[in-house]
This record gives sequence, C-alpha cells and structure tokens, in this order.
Amino acid sequence: MSVPAHLKYTAEHEWLDFDGDIATVGITAFAADALGDVVYVDLPATGTVVTAGESCGEIESTKSVSDLFAPVDGEVVEINDAVAAEPGVLNTDPFQSGWLFRLKVTGPGELLDATAYESLIGGE
Repeated sequence: MSVPAHLKYTAEHEWLDFDGDIATVGITAFAADALGDVVYVDLPATGTVVTAGESCGEIESTKSVSDLFAPVDGEVVEINDAVAAEPGVLNTDPFQSGWLFRLKVTGPGELLDATAYESLIGGE
C-alpha cells in the first residue's frame, strides 16, 4: 500500500502535505481501503478553527460513518469541493485529487513520518 515518504501522518490515518504554514489534509489509502466505498463527505467550512485531535467532519461509506479529526491546530482556508461532489475520489486517488481541506497551521499535532506510519499499519 502506498505511503508517500514526503508526507506526515496521524494515528487516525490522515496525511498532511506542508507548504510553509499551510497544510493540505487528506486520508490515507489505508483508511480509504478500510472504509470501503465512500459515499458522502462532510468537511469543515472555510474559516472554521480546528483543534488537533478533535472531530471536524465525517466520512460516510457503505460500511460505516467515521469522524474526520483535525490533525493539527489551525484555521480552514480551503476545502476541496470536488471531493464533496464526488466522494468516491477518496477511494481512487486519496493522495492527489482526494485531498480534503487546507489549514493555516497555528499549532502542532502528533505527527508521524512515513516510516512510523508504515509501522503503525503493519508495514502493508
């Protein structure tokens, strides 16, 4: 399973791609696979202030509804309307077109590098 080395990860199976103090956030291929076919995504609104580890949205699949957790403290500056319109992109392209939202980071979260994340998911 793909775990891009340049990204940071959370224990809740989210990835972050940093560009200065802006972080693009998505779910990992491992999470998308575990969820099954994603049918609905509820993203935080632009301007929402989020706190690391707290729920900020939901992802609904044919199997379950899962909370989306804020990976770091920050303010939502952009959401991916394409994912809201076509949630299945999380299953087909979670690391590129399947990004969820962008945050202006104001505080750290507990992030893992790719090696630590691979260990967490059992090296799959």
